[in-house]
Amino acid sequence: MDILKTQYHPDILTLEGQTIFTRLATRCITLHNDMILLLYTERYDDYSLPGGGLEPDEDKVQGMIRELQEETGAQGVKNIEPFGTYEEYRPWYKSDYDIQHMISYCFTCDVDVELGVSRLESYEMKNGMKAVWINIYEAIEHNEATMASSPKSGLSIERETFLLHLIAQGREDR
Repeated sequence: MDILKTQYHPDILTLEGQTIFTRLATRCITLHNDMILLLYTERYDDYSLPGGGLEPDEDKVQGMIRELQEETGAQGVKNIEPFGTYEEYRPWYKSDYDIQHMISYCFTCDVDVELGVSRLESYEMKNGMKAVWINIYEAIEHNEATMASSPKSGLSIERETFLLHLIAQGREDR
């Protein structure tokens, strides 16, 4: 899968001599006409692609489907295609490593427009996360406004907004 972007947190000046923990994750891109299936998180006031961490030895596609269904209740998942990889280097918050290297494997797929029941984790519910179909350009505009005005914004919203721009560009190029 092609690397779409490698991003370094501003506090990461070098990888030399650093202990690095690698976390593998998936992200799912699901479009229907001008709408995209995203997660709105009230706590951060942002939109993100469904996805999350892979279990040890979990197949990337199976992990993407699991995360998509857990977070959105999506049904009828089909036509799965690789989109690209987004990698990040950010400070690690525990004492066992200096840096987290997050690799997000992004896939496109189709799902039924009507969503089933999501099975969010407790922290996701606490953060006010919910699945929504939204116009991709509205989501981009919203995230950009949040990045410009919120002290809570960070690498995650930058990743999501970068990916949304790529997805929108791909729609325009067709």
